Amino acid sequence: MMPTRPFPALLLKRKAERVLVVADLHIGWEVALAEKGIHVPSQTSKMLERMVRLVKAHRPTRLILLGDVKHTVATADWGEWQDVPDFFEALQGLVPEIQVVPGNHDGNLEPLLPESVKILPSTGITLWSEFGLFHGHTWPAPELLGCQNLIIGHVHPVVAFRDPLGFRVTRQVWVKAGCDGTALTKSVLRHLKIGVGKDPVNLLRDRFHVEARASQLFITPSFNEFLGGQSMNRKGVEKGAGPKMFMTPVLRSKSVDVENAELHLLDGTFLGSIGQLRSLS
Repeated sequence: MMPTRPFPALLLKRKAERVLVVADLHIGWEVALAEKGIHVPSQTSKMLERMVRLVKAHRPTRLILLGDVKHTVATADWGEWQDVPDFFEALQGLVPEIQVVPGNHDGNLEPLLPESVKILPSTGITLWSEFGLFHGHTWPAPELLGCQNLIIGHVHPVVAFRDPLGFRVTRQVWVKAGCDGTALTKSVLRHLKIGVGKDPVNLLRDRFHVEARASQLFITPSFNEFLGGQSMNRKGVEKGAGPKMFMTPVLRSKSVDVENAELHLLDGTFLGSIGQLRSLS
């Protein structure tokens, strides 16, 4: 697994397979701003240019978009009806296979996509039994708990710095956190309304034929660099209280070690843990 510096994307490789993973395009976000009286020209062409550069540089055999392709939640606005098809048609000839794991903003997405683009379950997919990929607004499917590495988007993680004069700067970050697979298994089974008892790991094995292996969670930055994000080192993101503020059930489940999660800038610079960086926000 390799971040594609300085792009907010992951490249997953196995033998001849090269899978590029990108999250949170939010095509059409400018229309939402216009409705509030803030007029910003469409940035989709710039985002497409970055995506084409990324694809040409790494030549993936598959592109997986990890949710929130468009910005409006339940429908599609006039800008998305133009920009989403144009975006995917430009990529069709560059990538042999394009797939979408829907996010919470992807209602009515299917009519906007070319027929060749495949929509996957919103509860995620497994890749080579090693990576579990889902957007993050839902619980993962039980099958994903058999993967050591879970990868989500949805959060738009950033780190915030404040100087002595009070000026605040934010930067996009990658988040790498330890995950308690047993605790997460218990939470997922409870969500499915399955009585857990004392041994969720054996129950997962018996009911779904899956060995609980999840031990790491990676949160990808949004590919749309113009979006805001959730400050991972904000005061209040503390053990016990902190998980409640997150928008994703996996982080709220307290099965992820948020306090000691590592933060990396897009260029690969290691900043420290969330706990270490909280005083700088």
